[in-house]
Amino acid sequence: MSLNILITGGCGFLGARLARTLLAGGPLALDGAAPQAIAQITLADRVPPPADLQADARVRFVGGDLNELIDNAQLPGADIDLVFHLAAAVSGDCEADLDLGLRSNIDATRALLQALRRSGQTPVFVFSSSVAVFGNSPEQPLPATIEDTTLPTPQNSYGIQKFIGEQLVADFTRKGFVRGRNVRLMTVSVRPGRPNGAASSFLSGMLREPLAGQRAVCPVPPDTAVALASPANTVAGLIRAATASPTQWGARTAVNLPALTTTVREMAQALERIAGTAATDLIDWQPDAGIAAIVTNWPSRIHAARAEGLGLSADASFDAILRDYVRDNPQAVTLPVNLPMKA
Repeated sequence: MSLNILITGGCGFLGARLARTLLAGGPLALDGAAPQAIAQITLADRVPPPADLQADARVRFVGGDLNELIDNAQLPGADIDLVFHLAAAVSGDCEADLDLGLRSNIDATRALLQALRRSGQTPVFVFSSSVAVFGNSPEQPLPATIEDTTLPTPQNSYGIQKFIGEQLVADFTRKGFVRGRNVRLMTVSVRPGRPNGAASSFLSGMLREPLAGQRAVCPVPPDTAVALASPANTVAGLIRAATASPTQWGARTAVNLPALTTTVREMAQALERIAGTAATDLIDWQPDAGIAAIVTNWPSRIHAARAEGLGLSADASFDAILRDYVRDNPQAVTLPVNLPMKA
C-alpha cells in the first residue's frame, strides 16, 4: 500500500516546504495507522513548483484556478488518501476585496469538500485555518491567553472566512465524508521570497528585506505583541495533524498550534544581534492604521494544550528562528551576519 497526497496551494512557500518535508521523511503513519510509502504528491496551484520538486518523479503538478480545476474534474483526482488544503486568499487581500475572499476561502473549500464527498474516498483532510479566527472587540474582549476552548470572534473577513471553513470541515467530518483536521496556524515568520498581501507580511519583511540590504517598513508600534511560529514548526504541526489517530486528535474543533509570543521590538533586537545596526537601520517605522487595526486585534498568547498533547511545542526563541532563516536562505542574505555554530 502507498499514499496519494494532494496539497492545494502546493507551490507556494509553505506548500513547497511541506512537500519537501513529506518526500524526505519516508513512510507516513496516516491517521495513526501503519506507516506507508508516499506514491505521489499532487501540487495544485496557479504557478508551477520549484525546480527540485518538478524533478521528483513522485510529484505531479496541476495548474490553474482551484475552483475551475474542481469544476472541470481535474481535482481532487482518484484515490486521494490525504489532503492538505493550504490554498487561500490572505488577510489584507480579503479585507480589500470581499468577493476574492469569498471565492478563494469559502467557495473553493466547499467545492473541494463536495468533490471528495462524491469520490467516496474519505481522505484525511487537513485544513489550514488561522489565529485570525480570534479577534478583540469592546463587546467581546479577548482573554489574556487563548485556550483551545476560547470562542472565536473574528474581526475581519479573512478570519470569518477561515472560521466558516473550519465549520464546513467539521460538518463533512461528522457526516463521514472526510476525516477532518482543522489546524489554526500562527503567523509564520520568517517567510522567504517576496511580500504578499497578508496584513502580517511585514513580520517577515522587516527581517528578510534588511538582511538582503533593502529597506523595509514596520507599520505597527515596537511594543506590539505577536504570536509567531517558524516555517519548520508550522510544517511539523500540519504533518502531525495528518498522522494523529482519531483518539489522539479528539474533538472535531480546531487545534491551535503552539506559538512563540514576542514583540516587534524584540524581533528587531534579534535582527541586530545577528546582522548589526546595518540591518536595523534599514527598518522604517511608519504607522499604518489599517494594518495595525487587523494585527493588533489578533491574540498574542496561546496555550496550545491539545497541540502539546500531540507532542508539538513552540519555537524556543526568535533568535533561533532568525538564525535558521539565514542558514536556510544564504542566497537571500547580503549583509554580514554573526551566526554561532549550530549544535
